[in-house]
Amino acid sequence: MTANRTRILHREPARNLPLAVGGDGPYLIDGTGKRYLDASGGAAVSCLGHSERRVIDAIKAQLDILPFAHTGFFTNEPAEELADHLIARAPDGLGHVYFVSGGSEANETAMKLARQYAFERGETGRKHFIARRQSYHGNTIGALSAGGNAARRAVYEPILLPVSHIDPCFDYRERREDETPEEYGLRAADALETEILRLGPETIIAFIAETVVGATIGAVPPAPGYFKRIREICDRYGVLLILDEVMSGMGRTGTLYGCEQDGVSPDILTCAKGLGAGYQPIGACILSDEIHDTITGGSGAFQHGFTYIGHAAACAGALAVQKVIENDGLLENCRAMGALLDERLRDAFGDHPHIGDIRGRGLFRAIELVADRQTKTPFDPGLKLHARIKAAAMEEGLMVYPTGGTADGKAGDHVLLAPPFVIGEREVDIIVERLSRAVGTALGATRAAA
Repeated sequence: MTANRTRILHREPARNLPLAVGGDGPYLIDGTGKRYLDASGGAAVSCLGHSERRVIDAIKAQLDILPFAHTGFFTNEPAEELADHLIARAPDGLGHVYFVSGGSEANETAMKLARQYAFERGETGRKHFIARRQSYHGNTIGALSAGGNAARRAVYEPILLPVSHIDPCFDYRERREDETPEEYGLRAADALETEILRLGPETIIAFIAETVVGATIGAVPPAPGYFKRIREICDRYGVLLILDEVMSGMGRTGTLYGCEQDGVSPDILTCAKGLGAGYQPIGACILSDEIHDTITGGSGAFQHGFTYIGHAAACAGALAVQKVIENDGLLENCRAMGALLDERLRDAFGDHPHIGDIRGRGLFRAIELVADRQTKTPFDPGLKLHARIKAAAMEEGLMVYPTGGTADGKAGDHVLLAPPFVIGEREVDIIVERLSRAVGTALGATRAAA
C-alpha cells in the first residue's frame, strides 16, 4: 500500500512513498506488511525504536493529567523534572534549559540567546556568527544561515543572514599527508582565530559547530584536540561556543553529551532528535549559568518564544526516553554495538574499491563512496549515487540516510547510519548485509548509466 495522495506537499512530491502503518522495535512496517530495519533512526531520531511502551504510556498518562499549559502563564512538572535530569548530567557550567519543538528551533534559540547575552553585557557591537562549511544547523532562516550545506542554502541565499564560514574539521578530506591527526586538529581550529581577527574580535557573538558533523558530510568526528583549541580561542576573545548536538547528542555517539568525549564544555548546547526519540516533537537549548544570570539579572526576560515550548506531554515523553536509556544501560549498548558496527563495516567495505572512508562514533557511522580510492575523487554528482543507494536499500527492507555533496557541497556521496540503541548483534549483521547488497546494486546501476 502506498500513500498515493495529493493533499500533502511531500519533501519529494514526485516520489510515491510507502504508507507506514506500524512499528516493532527497530523495524517500521508499511501497508503491505513489509518490514524495514531502521538503520538510520529516520534522521538519527528513533533511538529507542518504534514501540517502547514505557514512553508511550508516559505520554498517555500525561495527557490524562495535563496536555498543555502555555508557558507564559505556567510551568509544569514534566518540564521541571526533565530539566533537572538533563542538567544533573550536563557538562560543567551548563545550568538551565529552554525547551523547544525540534533542532532548528533549538539552534535559532541558541543564536538569539547568544546575541541577547552580548546585548545585556553592553557589547552591542557583537553582531557576527562564525560557523563552518559543510555543516547543517536547521531550516529556519537563522539556523540555515549558520549552516554550511550548499544545497539546502542555494534557493534562499538572497534572504540569509551574513554568517561567516570557515573550513570544516574533516580529517579524510582536509588533513595533509605530512600532518598527524593532532597537528591537523590544531591547524583546523586555528582557522577560527584567523577569522575572528579578520572580522574584529569585538564584533563576534559566537562560533557554532556540530560536535560530530551529521547529515551534510556523514558522522565526521573532530580531530584530536580540535575542540580544546576552539574553546581556548573562544575564551581568548570573549566569543561564545555553541555546540550543536541535535544529531550527535543524547547518547548517539556513546555518551549522553557528545562533547564529553572531547573534554570541553560549551556555553550553549543544543539537542533534539534523541531527546524525545520521535515519540513527541521536542528539542532543547541548554545554556550556561552565566548566560542565564546575565539575562535574568539584566532586562529580566529573554526576548524570544514559541507556542509549544515546554510542552507537558512532549517533556513527559522525553523524560521517559531518558530514563529508559539510563535504566536499561543503553549508552553501554550504544558503545558496544557501535564498535561492532564499525568492525562489520570494515570487514565488508575495508577493501572495497569505491569506499574511501569508514568513520563515526558510537551508533553514528558513515561510509563515503569515491570513484577512485587513491585520489579520493568523488562520483559525478549527476549520477545521484546516494539516491540510488537509498532506493536500493528500501527494496532490501533497510532504511539508511544517504546524502550527496559530501566532498565540496556539490560532489561526493556518503551513507549515514544511526540505528536505535536497542539493536543487538543480529541487527548489526543485517544492516551490513543489506547495505552491502544495496551499494552493489546502486554501483551497478551507476555504471550502466555512466
